[in-house]
Amino acid sequence: MNHFLASLAHHGYVLVFAAVLAEALGLPAPAALALMAGGAAAAVGTLSPAAVFAVALVAMLLGDSLLFVLGGYMGWGLLGFLCQVSANPESCILRSAESFYKRGKTTLLIAKFIPGVNSMAPPLAGSMKMRPLLFLRLDVAGAALYVGAYTAVGFLFHDFLASITRGLNAASHTMAELLVAAAIGYIVYKVLLFRKHKVYRVLPRVQVEELARKLSSEGKENIQLVDVRSHGYYDADTMRIQGSLRLEPNHLSEELRILPKDKDIYLYCT
Repeated sequence: MNHFLASLAHHGYVLVFAAVLAEALGLPAPAALALMAGGAAAAVGTLSPAAVFAVALVAMLLGDSLLFVLGGYMGWGLLGFLCQVSANPESCILRSAESFYKRGKTTLLIAKFIPGVNSMAPPLAGSMKMRPLLFLRLDVAGAALYVGAYTAVGFLFHDFLASITRGLNAASHTMAELLVAAAIGYIVYKVLLFRKHKVYRVLPRVQVEELARKLSSEGKENIQLVDVRSHGYYDADTMRIQGSLRLEPNHLSEELRILPKDKDIYLYCT
């Protein structure tokens, strides 16, 4: 941390911009730390408070806007890519989507404070075709709240941050050993989770043409189609495949009881 703060004094706005932009794009960057360090530097006159806020806000809006646009074009393919660091990408997407759905569009106001949702909310909004101007208004408000909060913490508690930095400098070797041990433990944990959920990464699929042939044959009475589009993507007035059942994937435990026990079940989503 002391190295980061020292670098901030020399490179200032560039480091704040880079860290915030990287986090907005879903990369593991210390944006909160950069903002607090920027606030602390502003408190002692090294940086301008208004400039730190403006630079960070622009960086976050650039990252969010890019993911919003890409989400509109790539949909859940982009969400799956952002979730690749998760042991189970499918559940990563559903957890983020469920949080987004529960709070509606206002999720963008607090998304930056929710780990796992901060970088997922913009592409989710884009994939659900939120109006760009509405997204921009909500995202500006949420980004300003996030940037302002962490910058203010650094500004108000700069003496406390400085004492922590001195303490870390005195115990640098011990801290380095602890960080290495924590990194190794995290990697082992991720490997174990990956092996546990590996079976869920391979989903059996069928081509549309093959299913169409089955539905046109005499055995179609043994087939049940299920529409599992999440309600963020599902329009009650839209058309469904004839004869299909509608299930909400976020409430599967409650809705699985309606599925037939004596038919082959085929699912389709967005």
